[in-house]
Amino acid sequence: MSHFSHIKTRLRNLEVLQLALTDLDIEWQSGPAKVRGYQGQTCSVDLVIEQSNQHDIGFAWNGQEYALVSDLQFWQQPLSVDGFLQLITQRYAYHTILHETAQRGFEVADQQQRKDGSICLLVQRWG
Repeated sequence: MSHFSHIKTRLRNLEVLQLALTDLDIEWQSGPAKVRGYQGQTCSVDLVIEQSNQHDIGFAWNGQEYALVSDLQFWQQPLSVDGFLQLITQRYAYHTILHETAQRGFEVADQQQRKDGSICLLVQRWG
């Protein structure tokens, strides 16, 4: 019986996910790779985040999105799983917005990090 949890996300672009993790100083390795879990069990993933306890975190494409894959019994991050995903999702959204607006000819005119952790972006396009 597998101990791995597969947690749904809304992360669909691996390159943007990699940018988000890099922004957050989370070391990752590109796959395909295997994450390690309980009693040496492994699970295939597209990106792996190694933990010092030898029980890794990964992201695996499930046909619709990159699900977080981990044996949650061995979660060893400073944030809860929900907090970890919220942080990654915010940086993912930030990079997605930058990418999409740049494709449409917009540039960031102003950016502010608010006290609540949200980011306010002002984009503009010169005609």
